[in-house]
Amino acid sequence: MNDMSYKGVMSRKNEIMKKAIGLDYNNFERGSISFDYERMMKDTGYSLDEITKIQKETGVGSTPLIELKNMTKLVRKLSKLGYGARIFIKDEQCNPSGSFKDRRASVSVYHAKKLGFKGVISATSGNYGAAVASQAAMRGLKCIIVQECYDSKKAGQPEILEKQRKCESYGAEVVQLSVGPELFYIFLKLLEETGYFNASLYSPFGIAGIETLGYELVEQCRERTGKDPDAVVVTHAGGGNVTGTARGVRKAKSKAEIIGASVDLKGLHMASDRDFNRKSFTTGHTGFGIPFATWPDRSDVPRSAARPLRYLDKYVTIHQGEVFYITEALSQLEGLERGPAGNTSLTAAFALASEMPEDRIIVVQETEYTGAGKHHLPQLSFAKENGIDILTGNPDDEVPGANIIIPSHPSLIKAREVDLDRLKKSYIKNCIDNYNVRSVTKEDLKFLSEDVNVDVSYVINVLKSMDINVL
Repeated sequence: MNDMSYKGVMSRKNEIMKKAIGLDYNNFERGSISFDYERMMKDTGYSLDEITKIQKETGVGSTPLIELKNMTKLVRKLSKLGYGARIFIKDEQCNPSGSFKDRRASVSVYHAKKLGFKGVISATSGNYGAAVASQAAMRGLKCIIVQECYDSKKAGQPEILEKQRKCESYGAEVVQLSVGPELFYIFLKLLEETGYFNASLYSPFGIAGIETLGYELVEQCRERTGKDPDAVVVTHAGGGNVTGTARGVRKAKSKAEIIGASVDLKGLHMASDRDFNRKSFTTGHTGFGIPFATWPDRSDVPRSAARPLRYLDKYVTIHQGEVFYITEALSQLEGLERGPAGNTSLTAAFALASEMPEDRIIVVQETEYTGAGKHHLPQLSFAKENGIDILTGNPDDEVPGANIIIPSHPSLIKAREVDLDRLKKSYIKNCIDNYNVRSVTKEDLKFLSEDVNVDVSYVINVLKSMDINVL
């Protein structure tokens, strides 16, 4: 009988993962740091056309691209003459469970069924849980979703509790946990006990599923406007959304700038019991965006397929109050009521469009469903109950965990650029530290340059500053 203690289960994590995802990650390892990323993606075994077909079987994809004409008019009123790019939005709420996460879940669940698994498991408190549960219901598989729901006082955010309701409505079993380190242990334990498939957010199947989103938005933009988008704005959390969308955009042979956007939650620790309920966004924020960019392999698979620094041309942050403002504006100006978390990238696009000439096109690549706990008003009420001041004024004065400032005027909404160079150097340092190496091979060097999208000389200079040799 297996040792089911924390130590015993964690010591078998690689073995459990191998059985639960049907991939032997050791086959892709190279050198002391590198692995064959493109081969791993290719080994999903599905082309873009095949993924499109898989997704059509369960009603996923082919979502509309909507031009936000009234939002664009407002941007132009606030911009200097001749500026204010056209804003389009990909309405991903039209997917079966209401978000782009259906694309991600569709391939994983299809693959699980194809391999003969009886069920799927995913550890997520976001829209992905609902997407996996929905796809599993359609494919006739059992489903377990493991959620981090509560602080130690058993208080749970309305947004997460809404996700629980939604998962259960699709017939999934939901395992609810309080914030802390037990999530990964429980997840592994369930995988081993049930023999179900690991429908990880970070597997190559999950990332490949999003490629159709990037491909579609480019094709639709060409059909509508006769040209490619100049920029695609993507909400950035664990890196999968950026990676999958960017890969699809490039497969459509578009050179559109890829811009990541996260809600700034600087200073709040994601694993802190105190901070857990002091943030109004459970995903799409810097608490995921920065750590997963600088160390993607912290995920629940040995090698994450989500590698955002390969694709990001720019990364910006916006504030919580700004997203709530734009969520209201989207409803009132365009007649589209969508969840605030999905409007993170729209808020960034609103600010960025004012810096672009009128003949440019900026595409926001997602919306999400709203209602019940996901609506911004219960989220603001919950924030007040947890001691957060709700104010009106200049969003630059917002302090995560202390207040939320709704802009007193839309001209105050900004996209604040993150120093990507600093993140790339941090990623290289993390590779050296986590693999505990004092020298790297030429294969490692090539991998690092590809993984942060720089030339080899850049990586050599960073390694030299750390006294690391290149063999």
